[in-house]
Amino acid sequence: MSSHAQGSTPYYFVPNPSRHPVLAALGLLFVILGAGQWINGADWGKYSLLVGMVIWLTVLFQWFSESVAESEGGQYGRKIDLSFRWSMSWFIFSEVMFFGAFFTALWWARAHSVPELGSLDQQLLWPDFKAVWPSVVAGSTASPAGIVEPFQTMGPFWLPTINTALLLTSGVTLTIAHHALVAGQRSKTILFMWATVLLGVTFLFVQGYEYYHAYSDLNLTLASGIYGSTFFMLTGFHGFHVFVGMLMLLFITLRLQKGHFTPERHFGFEGAAWYWHFVDVVWLGLYVLIYWL
Repeated sequence: MSSHAQGSTPYYFVPNPSRHPVLAALGLLFVILGAGQWINGADWGKYSLLVGMVIWLTVLFQWFSESVAESEGGQYGRKIDLSFRWSMSWFIFSEVMFFGAFFTALWWARAHSVPELGSLDQQLLWPDFKAVWPSVVAGSTASPAGIVEPFQTMGPFWLPTINTALLLTSGVTLTIAHHALVAGQRSKTILFMWATVLLGVTFLFVQGYEYYHAYSDLNLTLASGIYGSTFFMLTGFHGFHVFVGMLMLLFITLRLQKGHFTPERHFGFEGAAWYWHFVDVVWLGLYVLIYWL
């Protein structure tokens, strides 16, 4: 339902009643129920998780396909474009707060928790604790309680530095693709978009190898004290965001190959680009705070 004359772009657009929201919620219900039961030892949980993922992904595919058809059908006017921009802005702001919480946890551990545990007030509780960061000295890694095994920290060379170069390069190729789209150079846009997607995929493979190296060679795991937990939480969630951003860029590239988007109307492209640049900025913070300091 919309307010517009026949054949013109509507001033606003109200979609028809849809089954998608309730089915997406149903899929997520099975995902959360299955994941919770699986990690608590119930074997049937993994099947619930699988069913939920299939339902959820199917609904998202159908939902997004309808949205693309509505957009290409001329149903989205200036007001809808503006609402999409505000929605994406608030979404990225929520992601800033999300990572801000984990960066704050890292800062709090380094600046407050670890020094407090090493203070004179805590000597009776943990007399052999040494308040250093990263916690890899005797009495800190090999804790008096024997619950943290010795481990090595992950330095900046060479895998994290390679990944930094990959993400920074992907930001450049994405910007080139954007300028090419605005200039009406579709072939150039598609070429540099595929380059961006490839760089994102390469980043994920390098990070996967980094995790393998951490577990097998450095004995650095989620159980490696506060250093291990913050390392994997920050880099792991960032890796997940890279995966999501890479999927966004992949689908945008496929749409470009189908002839979607014009130099004047391409917010789908811009929204994915905003997200990708945000992911780049977060990685630069991780690279400095996790690997160098």
